[in-house]
Amino acid sequence: MLAILYWLLFTACGAAIVTFLLPKKSPLVRAWLGAALGLALEMWLPALAAFFLRFTAAAQAAALLPLALLTAGAYLGRSREKRAAWTRDDTRLARLLLCVALPLTLVGAYLQWTHNIAPAADGGLHVGQSTYGDLALHLAIASGLRGASFPPDYSILPGALLSYPFLADSLSTTFMLLGFDLRAAIVFPGVLMTALTFSGYLILAARMADTKKGAALAALFFFLNGGLGFLYLVDMQGAVLGSSGSNELQSVKGLWERVRLVLNGWYQTPANHAEFTTYNLRWSNVIADMMVPQRTTLAGWCQVIPCMYLLYDALRPGALARPEEKRDLRQMILLGVWAGMLPMVNTHCFLALGLMSAGWMAYDLIRNRKRLLSCLVPWAAYGLLAVALAAPQLFQWTFSQSVGNEQFLNFRFNWVNGDQGMLDGYLWFYIKNIGLPFLLILLALLEKNEKRRFLAAGAFLIFLPAEFIQFQPNIYDNNKLFYIWYMLCCVIAADYGIELLGRLKGMRARPVIAVMACVACFATGVLAVGRECVGDYELFSAGDARAAAYVEENTDQDALFITGDQHNNFVSSLAGRRVVCGPDLWLYWHGYDQETGVRHGEIRLFYEDPENNLDILEKYGVDYILVSEHERYNYDVMEDELARLFPVLYDRDGIAVYDARGRKG
Repeated sequence: MLAILYWLLFTACGAAIVTFLLPKKSPLVRAWLGAALGLALEMWLPALAAFFLRFTAAAQAAALLPLALLTAGAYLGRSREKRAAWTRDDTRLARLLLCVALPLTLVGAYLQWTHNIAPAADGGLHVGQSTYGDLALHLAIASGLRGASFPPDYSILPGALLSYPFLADSLSTTFMLLGFDLRAAIVFPGVLMTALTFSGYLILAARMADTKKGAALAALFFFLNGGLGFLYLVDMQGAVLGSSGSNELQSVKGLWERVRLVLNGWYQTPANHAEFTTYNLRWSNVIADMMVPQRTTLAGWCQVIPCMYLLYDALRPGALARPEEKRDLRQMILLGVWAGMLPMVNTHCFLALGLMSAGWMAYDLIRNRKRLLSCLVPWAAYGLLAVALAAPQLFQWTFSQSVGNEQFLNFRFNWVNGDQGMLDGYLWFYIKNIGLPFLLILLALLEKNEKRRFLAAGAFLIFLPAEFIQFQPNIYDNNKLFYIWYMLCCVIAADYGIELLGRLKGMRARPVIAVMACVACFATGVLAVGRECVGDYELFSAGDARAAAYVEENTDQDALFITGDQHNNFVSSLAGRRVVCGPDLWLYWHGYDQETGVRHGEIRLFYEDPENNLDILEKYGVDYILVSEHERYNYDVMEDELARLFPVLYDRDGIAVYDARGRKG
């Protein structure tokens, strides 16, 4: 209950700040912006307090002081204009949200509920296909930040600064410190961010699009994305063309059998297929593969979309059309503060917003060159604030991880299509992966339309660096930039698609053409989301859950365990305890490889010859030793020797915990 009240307080303050500063915005827009801002402040203010009080309940309480000061400051600097009342436009927007955003939110909430350590009848904890890999990392960060000093280290690599954007996970820690268990602390903010992302994008699209139909279509283009991969299901469906692991999508006959394979197979969806070199299908569905498993992306989107809205609302084509018009400086200041909070929520979103802003600024200054000074002032307020707030984050975390590391910032043309010398032709790669919306984007830009060109000026300044620069060790992560490009371009594609459909008015084939276009646009995305809805995998066994409960109740929060490098490590993920070294599944892609190689080697040495490698325990300050099926599978564990050397604290379900601090003899 306390966690809910805490969130409601931040939400109320966020709504108050928005209302004080932007009273002319419609009630629906103010409510959405206020809820999103409240969540951003709930991520940031406790983290700032943790630099002085560690990440504790005391830090959560201390965060209320700057929250009160910010709200009071907004009141003192409030706009004197009359608050906007509910209008017919709000009613139409509300209907749009009910028809589009609400159903999507219900799907997203269902996936959050079933994909985040859902308890099974036997006591095990289950997840979905998309969360099987990454969720354990988010659990480890969220559960491991309790009581942590700031800036925190990786709980799965003690001594290494946690440079991965952690605020989405520390938000879950906040809920845990205020009474939620781990599962509720993951699911509840996940549902909140899901709702804010679906509704926020629809509100943004409604602000940008020519019509409400265009806004709805843009949202469907974005959230049910997937491209033309579904055609592999119907191509040569009367023949068996592959086998398991080799052209597996076509390893069975018949359309229904292939659909069943998609729904039950491991990454057999035609949006993001496991066999990259066979199909080159890489345009992951944003619900199934981004919003549900990638919590930093979800948090980033629910925060960057309000920034995009505020910026477009201030700069839209037609703004400053009359000499007496001025930009709302309060709006640009709020935008600058909001943008400055983004780097440790999601660094890619901050970069994408910066690139988009540069494109729009160039367009704006050229368009209003006769009023250059009046245009530059709000840009300066926004830019300077954003850079001033973002710089400490970038220097503390982002640059310290990436500068001097050869795994970051490399030239690479044509994103993932260039992995093996361009598997697909350049344009065909994007047509196949993005589908009909990509063609609509290209065709729309041939028309003379100021608004679409303005959107493209920001969108394609994101696309170009993502197309030529590898920003992280995992080149696939450039999609986090491409999807912001696609957010903007979906509006262009939707408007043009509605326009083309209107030109077919009077044709008897028009409904048929519309249905065929819908199938082409959404079939792959619907299959991807459907596959996630039926996915169910055990991540932690009942024995793991019982052992995790024991560890959490009987060891200190900062205790250090030596374990194997399995990703589903209940010690780090469920109990929130530190381990000598976690899996390269995450750490390699975060830029750590040499250090982990050394630690993994030492872990093996200890398990296979503990008596002659006791110095490894002393080197890392190990408190406890874990032996489970994972350690037995990966190492030739000398369990008799461990039992002779160390007291056994826990021994159940094939899991043993030894006390490294109380060596016998």
